[in-house]
Amino acid sequence: MSDIFESIKQGLEEAIEFSQGNPQKAVVHEFTSVDVKRIRADIGMSQAEFATAFGISVSTLRHWERGDRKPQGPALVLLNVVAKEPQAVLRALS
Repeated sequence: MSDIFESIKQGLEEAIEFSQGNPQKAVVHEFTSVDVKRIRADIGMSQAEFATAFGISVSTLRHWERGDRKPQGPALVLLNVVAKEPQAVLRALS
């Protein structure tokens, strides 16, 4: 139990340091923006097919493709993975 506590404590201390502008210990994952329309075209799917395959609403997909909105958080992570390994993601989701 103390190992778990120490791990959580360390993580919290790193988060506090990071929030105070001292990011030396914290691991920060930043994902690049993506061209959603290009990703979809590269896979060869319609908007409806792409949205259904990856659990995205067609409306949201259209907003991303037009540039009205940008994917963030888990959606951005998913799209980065789909851009690199679309068949692996499709296999995992089937």
